Amino acid sequence: MHILLPPSEKKATDGDGPPLDLASLSFPGLTPTRKRVLAGLTKACRRRDAADVLGLPAGQADEALARNKALREAPTLPAARLYTGVLYDNLGLPGLDPDAAAAQIIVFSGLWGALRLTDRVPPYRLSMGVSLPPTGRLGTLWRPAMTKALRLEDDLVVDMRSGPYAAAWKAPQPAVAVRVFRERVTGGVPERTVVSHMAKATRGKIAHDLIEAGAAPRTPGELLKAVADLGHTAELNGANLDVVLHD
Repeated sequence: MHILLPPSEKKATDGDGPPLDLASLSFPGLTPTRKRVLAGLTKACRRRDAADVLGLPAGQADEALARNKALREAPTLPAARLYTGVLYDNLGLPGLDPDAAAAQIIVFSGLWGALRLTDRVPPYRLSMGVSLPPTGRLGTLWRPAMTKALRLEDDLVVDMRSGPYAAAWKAPQPAVAVRVFRERVTGGVPERTVVSHMAKATRGKIAHDLIEAGAAPRTPGELLKAVADLGHTAELNGANLDVVLHD
Protein backbone atom coordinates (compact mmCIF):
# COMPACT_ATOMS: atom_id res chain seq x y z
CA MET A 1 0.00 0.00 0.00
CA HIS A 2 1.16 3.49 -0.89
CA ILE A 3 -0.39 6.51 0.84
CA LEU A 4 -0.13 9.73 -1.16
CA LEU A 5 -0.20 12.97 0.83
CA PRO A 6 -0.13 16.66 -0.06
CA PRO A 7 2.50 18.86 1.60
CA SER A 8 1.52 21.61 4.03
CA GLU A 9 1.97 25.36 3.84
CA LYS A 10 3.05 25.26 7.46
CA LYS A 11 6.57 23.90 7.81
CA ALA A 12 9.22 23.47 10.47
CA THR A 13 12.20 25.81 10.23
CA ASP A 14 14.76 23.98 12.39
CA GLY A 15 16.91 22.43 9.69
CA ASP A 16 20.09 20.91 11.11
CA GLY A 17 21.48 18.83 8.27
CA PRO A 18 23.83 19.41 5.33
CA PRO A 19 22.80 21.60 2.39
CA LEU A 20 20.49 20.28 -0.30
CA ASP A 21 21.77 17.34 -2.36
CA LEU A 22 19.33 16.68 -5.19
CA ALA A 23 21.08 13.43 -6.09
CA SER A 24 20.22 11.99 -2.66
CA LEU A 25 16.46 12.37 -3.02
CA SER A 26 14.09 9.53 -3.80
CA PHE A 27 12.72 9.11 -7.33
CA PRO A 28 15.94 10.18 -9.10
CA GLY A 29 14.08 10.38 -12.41
CA LEU A 30 12.64 13.66 -11.11
CA THR A 31 16.07 15.30 -10.72
CA PRO A 32 16.08 17.19 -14.06
CA THR A 33 12.67 18.70 -13.35
CA ARG A 34 13.66 19.50 -9.76
CA LYS A 35 16.64 21.46 -11.10
CA ARG A 36 14.42 23.30 -13.56
CA VAL A 37 11.82 24.23 -10.94
CA LEU A 38 14.49 25.24 -8.42
CA ALA A 39 16.13 27.54 -10.98
CA GLY A 40 12.76 29.01 -11.94
CA LEU A 41 11.85 29.63 -8.31
CA THR A 42 15.18 31.34 -7.64
CA LYS A 43 14.59 33.71 -10.56
CA ALA A 44 10.98 34.35 -9.58
CA CYS A 45 12.02 35.34 -6.05
CA ARG A 46 14.15 38.18 -7.48
CA ARG A 47 11.18 39.78 -9.23
CA ARG A 48 9.52 42.87 -7.80
CA ASP A 49 6.18 41.06 -8.00
CA ALA A 50 7.56 37.83 -6.52
CA ALA A 51 4.93 37.66 -3.78
CA ASP A 52 2.14 37.92 -6.34
CA VAL A 53 3.72 35.36 -8.67
CA LEU A 54 4.05 32.85 -5.83
CA GLY A 55 0.70 33.67 -4.27
CA LEU A 56 2.21 34.60 -0.90
CA PRO A 57 0.11 36.40 1.74
CA ALA A 58 1.47 39.85 2.61
CA GLY A 59 2.31 38.95 6.18
CA GLN A 60 4.33 35.89 5.15
CA ALA A 61 5.95 37.05 1.93
CA ASP A 62 9.25 38.43 3.25
CA GLU A 63 10.08 35.34 5.29
CA ALA A 64 9.01 32.93 2.54
CA LEU A 65 11.04 34.74 -0.13
CA ALA A 66 14.11 34.81 2.11
CA ARG A 67 13.88 31.06 2.62
CA ASN A 68 13.39 30.39 -1.07
CA LYS A 69 16.43 32.49 -1.97
CA ALA A 70 18.59 30.44 0.43
CA LEU A 71 17.46 26.97 -0.66
CA ARG A 72 20.83 25.80 -1.96
CA GLU A 73 22.73 26.73 1.19
CA ALA A 74 20.12 26.31 3.95
CA PRO A 75 20.27 23.44 6.46
CA THR A 76 17.99 20.54 5.57
CA LEU A 77 15.73 18.28 7.60
CA PRO A 78 13.81 15.09 6.79
CA ALA A 79 10.40 15.49 5.21
CA ALA A 80 9.05 13.62 8.24
CA ARG A 81 9.91 16.67 10.35
CA LEU A 82 9.45 19.37 7.75
CA TYR A 83 5.71 19.21 7.18
CA THR A 84 3.43 20.28 10.02
CA GLY A 85 -0.17 21.49 10.25
CA VAL A 86 -3.49 19.73 10.72
CA LEU A 87 -2.98 16.68 8.51
CA TYR A 88 0.52 15.98 9.82
CA ASP A 89 -0.45 16.60 13.43
CA ASN A 90 -3.07 13.87 13.07
CA LEU A 91 -0.72 11.65 11.09
CA GLY A 92 1.39 11.54 14.25
CA LEU A 93 4.62 10.29 12.69
CA PRO A 94 6.54 10.20 16.01
CA GLY A 95 4.13 7.48 17.17
CA LEU A 96 4.58 5.28 14.10
CA ASP A 97 7.24 2.80 13.11
CA PRO A 98 9.57 5.01 11.02
CA ASP A 99 10.46 2.26 8.55
CA ALA A 100 6.83 1.38 7.88
CA ALA A 101 5.86 5.04 7.46
CA ALA A 102 8.79 5.74 5.14
CA ALA A 103 7.98 2.72 2.99
CA GLN A 104 4.32 3.60 2.55
CA ILE A 105 4.01 7.40 2.50
CA ILE A 106 4.83 9.62 -0.48
CA VAL A 107 4.52 13.40 -0.09
CA PHE A 108 3.86 15.47 -3.20
CA SER A 109 5.45 18.90 -3.57
CA GLY A 110 5.40 21.80 -5.99
CA LEU A 111 9.18 22.13 -5.69
CA TRP A 112 10.42 18.55 -5.31
CA GLY A 113 7.71 16.61 -7.16
CA ALA A 114 7.49 13.70 -4.74
CA LEU A 115 9.41 12.81 -1.59
CA ARG A 116 9.83 9.96 0.84
CA LEU A 117 9.76 10.88 4.52
CA THR A 118 13.50 10.26 4.83
CA ASP A 119 14.43 12.75 2.09
CA ARG A 120 16.21 15.82 3.45
CA VAL A 121 15.20 19.20 2.01
CA PRO A 122 15.29 22.78 3.32
CA PRO A 123 12.13 24.68 4.33
CA TYR A 124 10.54 26.29 1.29
CA ARG A 125 7.31 27.82 0.02
CA LEU A 126 5.95 26.85 -3.41
CA SER A 127 2.45 25.58 -4.12
CA MET A 128 1.69 23.20 -6.97
CA GLY A 129 -0.92 25.69 -8.17
CA VAL A 130 1.71 28.35 -8.96
CA SER A 131 2.60 29.29 -12.53
CA LEU A 132 6.35 29.97 -12.67
CA PRO A 133 7.45 32.21 -15.54
CA PRO A 134 8.45 31.18 -18.11
CA THR A 135 7.88 27.46 -17.41
CA GLY A 136 4.15 27.75 -16.67
CA ARG A 137 1.89 25.94 -14.22
CA LEU A 138 3.80 23.50 -12.05
CA GLY A 139 1.22 20.73 -12.21
CA THR A 140 1.57 20.63 -15.99
CA LEU A 141 5.37 20.75 -15.79
CA TRP A 142 5.58 17.89 -13.30
CA ARG A 143 3.11 15.52 -14.95
CA PRO A 144 5.33 13.89 -17.63
CA ALA A 145 8.31 13.57 -15.30
CA MET A 146 6.27 11.93 -12.55
CA THR A 147 4.50 9.63 -14.99
CA LYS A 148 7.90 8.15 -15.84
CA ALA A 149 9.49 8.28 -12.38
CA LEU A 150 6.69 6.97 -10.16
CA ARG A 151 5.95 3.31 -10.86
CA LEU A 152 3.45 2.14 -8.24
CA GLU A 153 1.36 -0.34 -10.21
CA ASP A 154 2.03 -3.33 -7.96
CA ASP A 155 0.34 -2.02 -4.79
CA LEU A 156 -2.90 -0.35 -3.82
CA VAL A 157 -2.63 3.45 -3.91
CA VAL A 158 -4.53 5.36 -1.22
CA ASP A 159 -4.74 8.91 -2.55
CA MET A 160 -5.18 11.64 0.07
CA ARG A 161 -3.86 14.51 -2.05
CA SER A 162 -5.69 17.79 -2.59
CA GLY A 163 -6.73 18.92 -6.08
CA PRO A 164 -3.59 20.56 -7.57
CA TYR A 165 -1.35 17.76 -6.31
CA ALA A 166 -3.67 15.02 -7.52
CA ALA A 167 -3.74 16.67 -10.96
CA ALA A 168 0.07 16.58 -11.21
CA TRP A 169 0.14 12.77 -11.34
CA LYS A 170 -2.63 10.28 -12.01
CA ALA A 171 -2.34 7.29 -9.73
CA PRO A 172 -2.42 3.92 -11.53
CA GLN A 173 -5.03 1.28 -10.72
CA PRO A 174 -5.76 0.00 -8.19
CA ALA A 175 -6.16 3.43 -6.61
CA VAL A 176 -8.68 4.87 -4.18
CA ALA A 177 -9.14 8.59 -3.47
CA VAL A 178 -10.18 9.39 0.10
CA ARG A 179 -13.01 11.92 0.38
CA VAL A 180 -14.48 13.21 3.65
CA PHE A 181 -18.08 14.27 4.25
CA ARG A 182 -20.05 15.46 7.24
CA GLU A 183 -23.54 14.02 7.59
CA ARG A 184 -26.36 15.85 9.32
CA VAL A 185 -29.96 14.77 9.65
CA THR A 186 -32.43 17.56 8.84
CA GLY A 187 -36.12 16.79 9.15
CA GLY A 188 -35.33 13.11 9.22
CA VAL A 189 -33.36 13.33 5.97
CA PRO A 190 -29.57 12.77 6.04
CA GLU A 191 -27.60 15.43 4.18
CA ARG A 192 -23.89 15.26 3.37
CA THR A 193 -21.54 18.18 2.84
CA VAL A 194 -17.87 18.28 1.91
CA VAL A 195 -15.59 19.45 4.72
CA SER A 196 -12.13 21.00 4.42
CA HIS A 197 -10.39 21.52 7.78
CA MET A 198 -11.74 18.29 9.25
CA ALA A 199 -10.95 16.48 6.01
CA LYS A 200 -7.23 17.11 6.61
CA ALA A 201 -7.47 15.86 10.18
CA THR A 202 -9.47 12.80 9.14
CA ARG A 203 -7.10 11.83 6.34
CA GLY A 204 -4.14 12.16 8.68
CA LYS A 205 -5.85 10.03 11.31
CA ILE A 206 -6.79 7.31 8.83
CA ALA A 207 -3.24 7.17 7.45
CA HIS A 208 -1.91 6.90 11.02
CA ASP A 209 -4.35 4.13 11.93
CA LEU A 210 -3.63 2.09 8.81
CA ILE A 211 0.13 2.21 9.30
CA GLU A 212 -0.07 1.64 13.05
CA ALA A 213 -2.27 -1.43 12.50
CA GLY A 214 0.09 -2.84 9.90
CA ALA A 215 -2.76 -2.93 7.38
CA ALA A 216 -1.82 -4.20 3.93
CA PRO A 217 -4.95 -3.96 1.75
CA ARG A 218 -4.46 -4.93 -1.87
CA THR A 219 -7.91 -4.04 -3.18
CA PRO A 220 -10.39 -1.20 -2.55
CA GLY A 221 -12.67 -3.67 -0.78
CA GLU A 222 -9.89 -4.72 1.59
CA LEU A 223 -9.13 -1.05 2.26
CA LEU A 224 -12.78 -0.39 3.13
CA LYS A 225 -12.78 -3.29 5.58
CA ALA A 226 -9.51 -2.15 7.18
CA VAL A 227 -10.78 1.42 7.62
CA ALA A 228 -14.10 0.20 9.06
CA ASP A 229 -12.32 -2.20 11.42
CA LEU A 230 -10.32 0.77 12.71
CA GLY A 231 -13.53 2.52 13.75
CA HIS A 232 -14.18 4.85 10.82
CA THR A 233 -17.48 5.10 8.95
CA ALA A 234 -16.81 4.71 5.24
CA GLU A 235 -18.18 3.38 1.99
CA LEU A 236 -16.90 2.77 -1.52
CA ASN A 237 -18.28 4.88 -4.35
CA GLY A 238 -16.54 3.93 -7.55
CA ALA A 239 -12.87 4.85 -7.19
CA ASN A 240 -13.54 6.84 -4.01
CA LEU A 241 -13.47 5.87 -0.36
CA ASP A 242 -16.01 8.21 1.23
CA VAL A 243 -15.44 8.71 4.96
CA VAL A 244 -18.46 10.04 6.81
CA LEU A 245 -18.29 12.18 9.94
CA HIS A 246 -21.39 12.46 12.12
CA ASP A 247 -22.32 15.33 14.44
